[in-house]
Amino acid sequence: MGKIARINLTKRSIRVQEVDDELIMGYIGGRGWGAKIIWDEVPRGIDPLSTENKVVIATGPLTGVYFSGTGKTTLCAKSPLTGAYGDSNVGGRFGVELKQSGFDALVLEGVSDEPVYIAIFDGDVRIERADHLWGLGSIKTEEVLKKDLGDRSISCLTIGPAGENKVCFACVTSDFGRQAGRTGIGAVLGSKKVKAIVARGSMDIPVYDVDAMIEIAQEAYEFCFKSEAQKMWIRQGTMQLILWSNENSALPTRNMSEAVYEKAEMISGDVMEKRVKIGNHGCFCCAMPCGQLTKIKEGRFAGTIVEGPEYETAAMIGSNCALNSIEEIVKLNRVCDELGMDSISTGNVIAFAIECKRKGLLRDVNAEYGDVDGIIRLMEDIAYRRGIGDLLAQGTKKVAEKLGGEAFKIAMQIKGLEISAYESRAAPAMALAYGTCDIGAHHNRAWAITYDIKVGRTLYTPDKARWVIYLQHVRSLFDMLTCCRLPWVELSLPLRYYGRLYRAVTGINYRFKDLLNIAERVYNLTRCIWLREYPNMNSSWDYPPPRWFEEPLPSGPFKGVKLNKTEYTKLLLEYYRLRGWDENGRPTRSKLCLLYTSPSPRDLSTSRMPSSA
Repeated sequence: MGKIARINLTKRSIRVQEVDDELIMGYIGGRGWGAKIIWDEVPRGIDPLSTENKVVIATGPLTGVYFSGTGKTTLCAKSPLTGAYGDSNVGGRFGVELKQSGFDALVLEGVSDEPVYIAIFDGDVRIERADHLWGLGSIKTEEVLKKDLGDRSISCLTIGPAGENKVCFACVTSDFGRQAGRTGIGAVLGSKKVKAIVARGSMDIPVYDVDAMIEIAQEAYEFCFKSEAQKMWIRQGTMQLILWSNENSALPTRNMSEAVYEKAEMISGDVMEKRVKIGNHGCFCCAMPCGQLTKIKEGRFAGTIVEGPEYETAAMIGSNCALNSIEEIVKLNRVCDELGMDSISTGNVIAFAIECKRKGLLRDVNAEYGDVDGIIRLMEDIAYRRGIGDLLAQGTKKVAEKLGGEAFKIAMQIKGLEISAYESRAAPAMALAYGTCDIGAHHNRAWAITYDIKVGRTLYTPDKARWVIYLQHVRSLFDMLTCCRLPWVELSLPLRYYGRLYRAVTGINYRFKDLLNIAERVYNLTRCIWLREYPNMNSSWDYPPPRWFEEPLPSGPFKGVKLNKTEYTKLLLEYYRLRGWDENGRPTRSKLCLLYTSPSPRDLSTSRMPSSA
């Protein structure tokens, strides 16, 4: 669309700027744009919850075009959880509506002196009062806005009480049940007093070659519809991974002290499908609508409805907190969504708090493993920062630093971000992916555990480092194109479709290799943001928590296995070598010169760049 709306909340002003060629050609879109803007405009050392932080909400070149899963949006800011670069992406329709409203991205600056929401309709951007919304849950806020505006088809980004109270792992909710969950972007919006952003547009999205786009999309849809895996993804979505992870000793259990859960069958995708599923929900143009709509049909939580649970939620607030049924998980999923907290971090923090209580490290934790009522109370205490919840709202790393001693050993985080749902003592490539992820421990940058399974669970071969790097570039590229990676990951849709589609939509004649080179550029840039914030950062920051090195798995097919620190170190150094980083994990001058002073990507184009780009 060629435009970015800059919204200054302090001055209540809106400025529209043209998108420059450097962003288009050198950073593609999505989190590429977010990383560049954060690098250029957010000063080193500022408090992430201060007026100087910025939130970048960016679509990409493929957002909203005719192709499976092109409804993604990326949100970027300096993270209150890690103190460095943070981003998260969300599916649904918001990015499509934003783009059809005439904007590729929003940049939120400053701080409002009162609660507001931002309304974007066909090129018109307004800042509206939101006093009546402040204090409402994330989903309730969306319901009220749609009713007030008289349009059920608008798309919303909302925060809940956790965001308002600046919980460091507060999320942003969209379209009833989709979340930009990680790194605490919801807290940054809360600090700016932004309760919601709504968008509705009717503008055409310019496409360079419409006929080519349609041809490519049709081929891709036919490929997806022929896949046997597609049917299972519609039936259970990511919930099918509960039993898979349990069988592979990767299911987080009781604060990741174990990797096999004895009650996995009771919280599995099979049980979800039989007992609580009522329908499906897909993102824009999706060929594999994997969103599961569920409703508790009987018992004390009867009537609870949620979009979910996803695997990550079911694992982190389910097996990791030792819940006993799928109904309990659905209930806690809804509580988490309404409060506006990342379910991955929430489940991790609560399980950590319970173990700290058991070890005598933390008092006033009125919850236990399997205690659904106690866990709900603890969630609410965190969201409203009451009692012990005020401490836990800072995340596991900051709590462990305050407690000291054994607490840091059992704090399941890397660089301040709680580890997502793959226990990796018997998966060195996955452990390396977590250790080197550029926002902290998150699986979305490199789901490398399948490679561990393919080549050997206890091997530390150099090819694992190479594979992690490759995944970090490919999967990051999806966040820059802003489209869903699941058709590629789960249905094996060939990557060539995405390169062809990019050329058809933009007219820019990049090869897929060229796009990966830009993804590498952005990965180095985000590493440099970390180094700017933490000048003393070294290789120790890229290690998983001590538990994975010191405590063997207590049960399951890999009983007795733990990460080998000597071998992990060799693998990490090989990763650095392949990346062109020094032994402390710092990009070398020669590597940065190669990435940033190589011939301009524009030189690769053999066709005229359309004005619509």
